[in-house]
Formats: sequence, structure tokens, C-alpha cells
Amino acid sequence: MTDNYTIEAIPVAPLRLASHISADKLAREVDAALVEYRRNDIIKLREKFDDSVLLRDFAPDSFLLDLECPRFGTGEAKAVFNESVRGIDEYILCDITNYSNTYTVSGFTNHMSPDDNYQDMKRIIGASISKAHRVNVIMPFLYESRQHKREKRESLDCAMALEELVNMGVKNIITFDAHDPRVQNSIPLNGFDSYMPTYAFVKAILAKFPDMIINKDTFMVISPDEGAMGRAIFLANNLGVDMGMFYKRRDYSKVVNGRNPIVAHEFLGSSVKGKTVLIVDDMISSGDSMLDTSRELKERGAKAVIVCCTFGLFTSGYGRFDDAYGKEYFDLVVTTNLNYKPQEIYARDWYMEANVSRYLAAIINAFNYNMSVMGFSNAQRIQRALREREAQL
Repeated sequence: MTDNYTIEAIPVAPLRLASHISADKLAREVDAALVEYRRNDIIKLREKFDDSVLLRDFAPDSFLLDLECPRFGTGEAKAVFNESVRGIDEYILCDITNYSNTYTVSGFTNHMSPDDNYQDMKRIIGASISKAHRVNVIMPFLYESRQHKREKRESLDCAMALEELVNMGVKNIITFDAHDPRVQNSIPLNGFDSYMPTYAFVKAILAKFPDMIINKDTFMVISPDEGAMGRAIFLANNLGVDMGMFYKRRDYSKVVNGRNPIVAHEFLGSSVKGKTVLIVDDMISSGDSMLDTSRELKERGAKAVIVCCTFGLFTSGYGRFDDAYGKEYFDLVVTTNLNYKPQEIYARDWYMEANVSRYLAAIINAFNYNMSVMGFSNAQRIQRALREREAQL
């Protein structure tokens, strides 16, 4: 991942990773990759700079900070660092979707909600912002990202959260596949970066299907709705295949669970008959829309249906996916390791995880040098993977 960049400067400050309990597993994987990268970087730095300019703790055995967020009996909490954070370039990692952790309120057990995780993240910021050289926030799933626009008398939660973070002193906000990247307009003078795991999907699929041929006659990319068009166009163009799109026809006379129910999914695009189709989107929430789209594609003659979503939330459980897989409505679901999922999903034949820990570590490493991340382009890496596959075939 990091072999294709040239180090032009020393780090802005000693790098440290502050992981909230919600992101422990991901943080450990990112930390291991960072340790590996930094040990390789020492060689490059010594070739370019004198040893005397290297910062302290450049390549420790671990970049993880010792911190905790204990709770009082009332449910109130605080963040506590058990080591110095003075002068560090701090990266706070929090998975706001992780509901597996619990806390007690007057004897009752509560699961951590996105609001609880977000509040803990702010506590971590508050405990370190006055001492750290720079504080950066990594929220793989952007907090309140689906509440990104105002259509009537309603709150703009994502914009308010971003403003709150930068007002606290956060320098950079890093996320993945933001539901609507235009939310960064709420903080136009501050750093906001939304990265895509597109290459991780392509890599995982090519590894899963070693004989798969990707061309216009055998493969097609599908957008499940209007909102995912940009993702689908980017991937289709890089793969050199056609793209199709569904749009949701809704009943605006009714409101069910806070939204207008979908009446039908209408398809726009060339025939999918006999082709392997890849549906790409930012998240699987309940899964209803994705499963409806998969069924429609199979009914239109698709040979195989692969679903690729950055975040697998599965808020309604896995039962409907098990049923749909049994009916052969889809062949594979691929999501990333950027958000929490119960262990039981890994036993499903229909599920595969695309690991982006090294990609995130490379991004953090580049930020610490104040370097461009253009060398980690999804397009370049996808093209390289396709050339390698062609050579194998």
C-alpha cells in the first residue's frame, strides 16, 4: 500500500491512535499495519534525512493510546487518558454504529447507541485537545449522515455534528463513503475527507472468483437508486462495463417508519440477461431495498448477483437474507470491516468481508506526514488488479 509514495518530509508530530471501545478490533488491525509501515519508512527517512531529525517515538511497538470512558451509576461518563498526550498528532477512531457494548443506568442495562458513542468520542476530544499538537477524528460511518438535508421542519444533525467537532478544535474529519459528501459544505474551512473502498471490493471479488472474466458481455454494475449513481458510474467506468439503475417509485400519500413506502423498483439500462451483476451502495440497513433489487435482477435473467456495500448494518437481522439466499435471489454480499458486525454473520455462506484496515492505516500515515493521498487512488489500483487478472487468464 505504501510502497508507491516518496517521503518528502518528517511527521508533523508523533503519531498516536486513540481508539474508542466501539472500534477496538479495527483499531488493532490498523495499529499493526501502521507499525509495519513505519518500520519500512525508517529506511526511506534515513536515506533522505539525517538521523537527528527523526521525531521521538517514530516507530513504537504500538501506536494505541491507553484510554477509557468509565461510567457513573447514573449513566454519566468521562474520558480518561492513562498516559501523556502532549504534542502528539492524535487520530481518534470511533465506530458510532457499534451497539454491542453496554452500560448500566440505575441498575438497568443499556446498549450503546450512535448518540452514546458520539458523546464518548467528544469526551476523548475534550480530554486531549488542549495538550495534543493536532486532533483528527476518524468516523468510518459518519454520524447522522442520513440526516444530511432539510426537506421540511427538521433538524440537520450531520451538519450540526460537524460544526460541533470543528468548534471543539478538530483539524481533520476522516470518513468512508459518506452518504452525501456535500455535508462538508457545513465546514468549508476545515478538513473533511470521504474515502471509498471500491478497490477493496474488486480485490475481494477477484479473489473469491479466480476464473471470473470482467467485460461488457459478461459483467454489469447496478445502482440500486439515484443516490448511488456516482459510485456505480465510477466502478463501471473503471471496469469498462455497462451500468444500469433502479429508481424507487414511492407512495407519497403514506408514511411508514418515518418515510414514504416503496411501491416498486423501476429499472433503467441494457439487458442483464446472462450477466454477472454487481450492485454497489454505501450501506445495507434493513436490507429490504437491496433484496428487492436483487430479486428484480434475477427475474430479469441475471446469471449472478453480487451485492457490495461499504457498511453492513443489517438492522433487521439476517433472517431475510438467509431466506433470499435460499431462493437464489443473490449469490454474495460483500461489506467492509469498517463497522461492527456480530460474529454469527461470518458463518453465513453468502457473506464475505473486504478488509480495508491497511488502507486506513496508509491514509493515517500519509496525514501524519502532511502528504497527498493521491498515490492510493482506487482507479489506479483497480486497473492494476484487472491487468493482473488478464495476465493470469
